Amino acid sequence: MIYHAVPLGDWGSRPDRAYAPASLAKEGFVHCSPDEATTLAVVNAFYRDAPRPLRVLLIDEDRLTSRVEWEAAAPAPPPGVAESVLFPHVFGPIDRDAVVRVLQVRWDEGDRATALGDAG
Repeated sequence: MIYHAVPLGDWGSRPDRAYAPASLAKEGFVHCSPDEATTLAVVNAFYRDAPRPLRVLLIDEDRLTSRVEWEAAAPAPPPGVAESVLFPHVFGPIDRDAVVRVLQVRWDEGDRATALGDAG
Protein backbone atom coordinates (compact mmCIF):
# COMPACT_ATOMS: atom_id res chain seq x y z
CA MET A 1 0.00 0.00 0.00
CA ILE A 2 0.98 3.58 -0.58
CA TYR A 3 -0.47 6.58 1.26
CA HIS A 4 -1.76 9.94 0.06
CA ALA A 5 -2.99 12.79 2.30
CA VAL A 6 -5.91 14.86 1.02
CA PRO A 7 -8.51 17.26 2.46
CA LEU A 8 -11.93 15.61 2.53
CA GLY A 9 -13.41 18.26 0.23
CA ASP A 10 -10.83 17.58 -2.47
CA TRP A 11 -11.29 13.80 -2.28
CA GLY A 12 -15.09 14.05 -2.43
CA SER A 13 -15.40 16.79 -5.05
CA ARG A 14 -15.63 14.56 -8.16
CA PRO A 15 -16.49 11.02 -7.04
CA ASP A 16 -17.40 10.00 -10.60
CA ARG A 17 -13.84 10.58 -11.87
CA ALA A 18 -10.33 9.42 -11.08
CA TYR A 19 -8.75 11.59 -8.40
CA ALA A 20 -6.33 14.17 -9.81
CA PRO A 21 -5.00 16.70 -7.27
CA ALA A 22 -3.46 20.02 -8.25
CA SER A 23 0.05 18.57 -7.91
CA LEU A 24 -0.61 16.32 -10.89
CA ALA A 25 -1.10 19.30 -13.23
CA LYS A 26 1.56 21.42 -11.52
CA GLU A 27 4.35 18.87 -10.97
CA GLY A 28 3.31 15.99 -13.21
CA PHE A 29 2.70 13.47 -10.42
CA VAL A 30 0.73 12.77 -7.25
CA HIS A 31 2.81 12.83 -4.05
CA CYS A 32 2.46 9.69 -1.94
CA SER A 33 4.23 8.17 1.05
CA PRO A 34 5.47 4.64 1.69
CA ASP A 35 4.03 4.09 5.19
CA GLU A 36 2.04 5.58 8.06
CA ALA A 37 4.99 7.10 9.94
CA THR A 38 6.25 8.89 6.84
CA THR A 39 2.72 10.05 6.04
CA LEU A 40 2.38 11.61 9.50
CA ALA A 41 5.73 13.39 9.04
CA VAL A 42 4.56 14.72 5.67
CA VAL A 43 1.25 15.90 7.17
CA ASN A 44 3.07 17.70 9.99
CA ALA A 45 5.48 19.35 7.54
CA PHE A 46 3.10 20.31 4.73
CA TYR A 47 -0.59 19.89 5.71
CA ARG A 48 -0.97 21.59 9.09
CA ASP A 49 -2.90 24.45 7.50
CA ALA A 50 -4.86 22.28 5.06
CA PRO A 51 -8.66 22.22 5.36
CA ARG A 52 -9.92 19.59 7.77
CA PRO A 53 -10.88 16.88 8.15
CA LEU A 54 -7.78 15.52 6.50
CA ARG A 55 -8.01 12.07 4.97
CA VAL A 56 -5.34 9.58 3.96
CA LEU A 57 -5.99 7.28 1.03
CA LEU A 58 -4.52 3.78 1.20
CA ILE A 59 -3.81 2.92 -2.39
CA ASP A 60 -3.12 -0.53 -3.80
CA GLU A 61 -0.27 0.21 -6.16
CA ASP A 62 -1.09 -2.90 -8.23
CA ARG A 63 -4.56 -1.53 -9.04
CA LEU A 64 -3.31 1.77 -10.45
CA THR A 65 -3.34 2.30 -14.19
CA SER A 66 -0.89 5.19 -13.79
CA ARG A 67 2.86 4.61 -13.53
CA VAL A 68 4.44 4.70 -10.05
CA GLU A 69 8.08 5.60 -9.49
CA TRP A 70 9.85 5.45 -6.14
CA GLU A 71 12.10 8.49 -5.79
CA ALA A 72 14.15 10.33 -3.21
CA ALA A 73 12.63 13.43 -1.66
CA ALA A 74 13.75 16.64 -3.31
CA PRO A 75 15.27 18.75 -1.96
CA ALA A 76 15.08 16.85 1.35
CA PRO A 77 12.64 14.63 3.25
CA PRO A 78 10.45 16.18 5.96
CA PRO A 79 11.78 16.29 9.54
CA GLY A 80 11.92 12.85 11.11
CA VAL A 81 12.21 10.96 7.80
CA ALA A 82 15.54 9.38 6.86
CA GLU A 83 17.36 10.51 3.72
CA SER A 84 17.20 6.93 2.45
CA VAL A 85 13.38 6.82 2.33
CA LEU A 86 11.96 6.69 -1.18
CA PHE A 87 8.59 8.24 -1.97
CA PRO A 88 6.08 6.77 -4.43
CA HIS A 89 5.09 9.28 -7.10
CA VAL A 90 2.06 8.45 -9.22
CA PHE A 91 2.39 9.83 -12.75
CA GLY A 92 -1.30 10.14 -13.53
CA PRO A 93 -4.64 10.20 -11.74
CA ILE A 94 -5.51 7.85 -8.90
CA ASP A 95 -8.07 5.26 -9.94
CA ARG A 96 -10.82 5.27 -7.34
CA ASP A 97 -10.99 1.48 -7.30
CA ALA A 98 -7.29 1.43 -6.32
CA VAL A 99 -8.20 3.17 -3.03
CA VAL A 100 -8.84 0.29 -0.66
CA ARG A 101 -9.33 2.32 2.52
CA VAL A 102 -9.76 5.93 3.61
CA LEU A 103 -8.38 6.94 7.00
CA GLN A 104 -8.61 10.16 8.98
CA VAL A 105 -5.67 12.04 10.47
CA ARG A 106 -5.88 12.29 14.26
CA TRP A 107 -4.48 15.47 15.85
CA ASP A 108 -3.22 16.10 19.38
CA GLU A 109 -3.77 19.19 21.53
CA GLY A 110 -0.61 20.74 20.07
CA ASP A 111 -2.10 20.48 16.57
CA ARG A 112 0.29 17.73 15.45
CA ALA A 113 -0.79 14.73 13.45
CA THR A 114 -0.22 11.71 15.67
CA ALA A 115 -2.12 8.78 14.15
CA LEU A 116 -4.36 7.53 11.38
CA GLY A 117 -7.76 6.09 12.29
CA ASP A 118 -11.02 5.04 10.75
CA ALA A 119 -12.72 7.86 8.92
CA GLY A 120 -16.06 6.94 10.47
